[in-house]
Amino acid sequence: MRDQPLPPSSPGFWRSPVRGPWFTSVLGVVLLVGITVLFVTGLLSYAAYNPDLSPVNDKTPEKGILGFYLFAWPTGPYWLYRLTQGVHVTLGVTIVPVLLAKLWSVVPKLFALPPVRSLAHALERISLLLLVGGALFEFVTGVLNVQLDYVFPGSFYPLHFYGAWVFFAAFVVHALLRAPAAVRNVRRMRAGKGPEEEAGGEPDFPLVSPRPAAPTVSRRGSLWLVGGGSLALFVTTAGQSFDGPLRRTALLAPHGFADPGSGPGGFQINKTAAYRGISARETSDEVWRLAVTGPSGTVRLSRAELLGLPLHSSALPIACVEGWSTSNQWWRGVRLRDLAALVGYEADAAPDVLVESLQRRGAFRRAALRANQVRDARSLLALDVNGEPLTPDHGHPARIIVPAAPGVLNTKWVARMTFGDLRPGLRGDL
Repeated sequence: MRDQPLPPSSPGFWRSPVRGPWFTSVLGVVLLVGITVLFVTGLLSYAAYNPDLSPVNDKTPEKGILGFYLFAWPTGPYWLYRLTQGVHVTLGVTIVPVLLAKLWSVVPKLFALPPVRSLAHALERISLLLLVGGALFEFVTGVLNVQLDYVFPGSFYPLHFYGAWVFFAAFVVHALLRAPAAVRNVRRMRAGKGPEEEAGGEPDFPLVSPRPAAPTVSRRGSLWLVGGGSLALFVTTAGQSFDGPLRRTALLAPHGFADPGSGPGGFQINKTAAYRGISARETSDEVWRLAVTGPSGTVRLSRAELLGLPLHSSALPIACVEGWSTSNQWWRGVRLRDLAALVGYEADAAPDVLVESLQRRGAFRRAALRANQVRDARSLLALDVNGEPLTPDHGHPARIIVPAAPGVLNTKWVARMTFGDLRPGLRGDL
């Protein structure tokens, strides 16, 4: 007689001979390291926005105690954000095959009966559901953000931020519950033990099929396949953080192989002047004026008057939350601390500054910079780049450039700068 079909709750329903404790444990160890690095670099990315400085920087105003770790983001080393966010995005994309393989390897556990055998088992099942849901949510929204495809409801910042805390809390609980078994199984693999020992060694881990199908690939071969997929994603993503031929390998990144143009302004941007509604008339020398406000009043400066002030140069990259960055570009302009001095502050005591753009829409048409960023000698209101005036798409007539700051804080098409203390409770009229 033909075998009766088995329900998914039966271990015999899952017949892949690849599934097993050590296969799952190896993937789990990789994810334990990778997701921890992702979480830490994600928190650093959030801190880089200085969200406790001013409401305009804070995209998660109800974070409460989740902002316990926030600190003043430093300006050195100047490539800090380029490194942390590049690692965050590239690693997040690279371990997608590992995550999918891990989810596939533990699918039988989602159907195991009885659903709850003990308090510890109940905690593990709840953490597993939150872990799977959180992982899918975080990786999907993260990948969509990298692709500049905001099809999800709401703002990316609070969705990804709160989702990360839910996901990582479930991840920590699950890791604590499963870590001993994972370590034991990795040791078994290193000792050369085979599936016979595995099948009898973890009765509470029903992954080894009692009636496995004929193998088409070994478990080690499956790991090589997963690793190959991760390597392919790494190669086609990591190049967006570099210039030259390597960038052309970043086929999966919107700032990868696409040619940004040639000449002094031939480096990547996110949004063009036309997209942001910036007209040539309002940025013309006849119309545009920069308003700088401080305790001594407001000074209005044309581009020609700014060029008449002491000018300085800085070699700085641009790095964005999507993970892409440029190499160092040569910027020339007026130091932010010198602008603060024009409106009543000592240069070495310059305070925070609120920067406003000509653009009418966008989450960061207004952005705040901390005093340590304003005082850094490399922080400029840039007028030129690579020996030529800024192009419209790079922020003509003037833009902010600050070492180690996320790209969105390097405001383009600057219209107004208001200096003053922007910390909560000390903002005054700002």
